[in-house]
Amino acid sequence: MDWIRSALQVAVQLELSTIPAYLCGWWSVKDRGGEVARLIRRIVLDEMYHLGLVSNLLVAVGGRPRIRDAAPTYPGPLPGGVRAGVTVYLSGLTKSLVHDVMMAIEAPEVPLAQAANNSPTIGGFYGELQKAFRTTAPELSTRGQLSSYIGSDDLKPVENLDDVERSMEIVKEQGEGTASSPSNTFEDDHPAHYYAFSEIYHGQRLHNVSGKWEFTGAAVPFPDVRPMARVPADGWPHPPTDVQRLLERFDSTYHAVLDSLDRAWDGDGHRALSAAVHSMRGLEDPAVELMGIAIPDAPGTYGPQFRPPPPPRAT
Repeated sequence: MDWIRSALQVAVQLELSTIPAYLCGWWSVKDRGGEVARLIRRIVLDEMYHLGLVSNLLVAVGGRPRIRDAAPTYPGPLPGGVRAGVTVYLSGLTKSLVHDVMMAIEAPEVPLAQAANNSPTIGGFYGELQKAFRTTAPELSTRGQLSSYIGSDDLKPVENLDDVERSMEIVKEQGEGTASSPSNTFEDDHPAHYYAFSEIYHGQRLHNVSGKWEFTGAAVPFPDVRPMARVPADGWPHPPTDVQRLLERFDSTYHAVLDSLDRAWDGDGHRALSAAVHSMRGLEDPAVELMGIAIPDAPGTYGPQFRPPPPPRAT
């Protein structure tokens, strides 16, 4: 049980770590009504749903998700040893970001349209958790779990082992698809995240030709984007006063989101979850404003840094 609780906290970190990179890519797209923007927005909502699922699972086995503590530093690796060698960084949407970050995060064990990669996957990580739940068969409590609609997904309390199995299958299949088809995701008609990102990268829809999946379908034009540069390891060096003010405004709102999510699964329930959603809506404006300010003597524009909150002061 200690291992299950520890692994579920890693799952909280894992799901949270994907969201800022995907948000930066989405916010940088100028045409929010276009196909690529709508596709990335759906995936962001899926990842938020996954964060809710694993938080409910952790509460169900007597733990508490430490979401504030899970906030990652960028650039950096994925937690839990998943996809070792992948560096998650923040930038506007580019072919490199799509291939090296988005596709690399979501890659399945045996991609149907790409050679296999031997590094551990998110699906493999959740597969081990599923085995542990089957072996241990722990008692589950719904006390402190949350229910909410996140996008088109319905977050519900985990009541039994069938719910545990279903929750993890949702995470795996929405992310990397099934072994039989990239379009066989859980309860919807959208391609799994890996294949959706692949369509953006290849510029064409994935199409089944005589039983073989190929990127030969309808065109998926790469969108016009705000040229947010890649955030350096120590953040933007010596930003101008107006940029510093926007960075502080963004990070203050981001920290409020994390604090509210922490409280939501620590007894404050839906009131804190609603506060998190309200704060989250305040992230986009400063992010887009930063993406409109050119970096002096360097290519590209600024963008949000998603700095993790400082540790609490000792008393």
